[in-house]
Formats: sequence, C-alpha cells, structure tokens
Amino acid sequence: MKQILLLIAIWLNLNAYSQMKEVATIGGGCFWCIEAYFSNLQGVESVVSGYSGGDTENPTYKEVCSGNTGHAEVVQITYDQYVIDFVDILEVFFAMHDPTTLNRQGADAGTQYRSVIFYHSSKQKEVAQSMITEMNKLNVFSNPIVTQVEPLGEFYPAEDYHQDYYKNNPSQSYCRFVIDPKMDKLKKMFKERLKE
Repeated sequence: MKQILLLIAIWLNLNAYSQMKEVATIGGGCFWCIEAYFSNLQGVESVVSGYSGGDTENPTYKEVCSGNTGHAEVVQITYDQYVIDFVDILEVFFAMHDPTTLNRQGADAGTQYRSVIFYHSSKQKEVAQSMITEMNKLNVFSNPIVTQVEPLGEFYPAEDYHQDYYKNNPSQSYCRFVIDPKMDKLKKMFKERLKE
C-alpha cells in the first residue's frame, strides 16, 4: 500500500511540475544570437534552434537560407512560468533585436530573418498583440513594430551543429563581432535575470 501511495505522490508531483513548463517560439534574426541570450536567463530550461512558418517539410539550413521555403530561423524556448513568464520572454525579445526592420537584422537579410512570434495559445497571441499595440502607442521605437504574430505550425529543430552554437564556437568571428555585443547588452539590461 505504501508503494502505491508513493507512486501516486510521485505522479502528482511530476504532473504538477509539467504544468509549470511553458513553450515559446520566436524569431528575430539569426537563431545563434537568440539562442545565446535566452539560454542565459533564469527559468529557461532549454532553447532549441530551428525553423518554422514555412511550407517545406524537414527543411535544411541551406534550403531555409535560400529564402524559398518560407521558414524563419526561430528558437523554441521551454521555461518555468513561475520563474519567468511569457511577458518577460517578450520583453527580452523586443529589447534584444530590432522589431522595426522588415525581414532584416543587421547584415542578415531575407524572410528567414523576420521578426516573428509563433504563438502556442490564444493567451500568448493576446499578450503578444497587446504588447506590440502598447509599444507602438508609446513610440518605444522610432519606427512601427513589424513583428508578425502567427499561430505555430510545424517546428523543425535545426541541424545539430546549430545547437548551442555560441557556447561551442565562442571564437568564431560571427560570435565575436555580432553575438558578443548582444551578450554585453543583455548583461547590462537584464543582469538580475541572468543565471549565475
């Protein structure tokens, strides 16, 4: 009897823990950058680079980079909603990229680099649209936000060599010249939210 009660208690705890986890899927330029800064936030359990929003099944990096598949480079973030919530995720997202440039982030140009939020629920959709409306009203940016808010379709994880790219390739020139400055900005703006 004690073993059955113990198993029930374990199941209840695991079920409660799984309900704390949420998933967000966003894109704002090269996924190497986005993965790097979200991986460092408290409450973020995993960040997977991948592709979403296109028509081709199981696209490759080369196919997505051609701009012909319709996919965006995105990250899928699994996080503990009791440590960091969707509003926090979007606050960092909007602060760390330029949501006012259509299909471009810095030198990266094409629809695969578009600013996009692929929502997983009606609540995420409402939060994203409300934030964009409010930021536009307050003129947070000098130009209107062009971030797309779309339902999540299929998410395809990117090839293995794209995962943890910044962590695994810190001396690569893109990491040093593009991602390092973003990480410095993250440390200044969101110092209290970073993992130790």
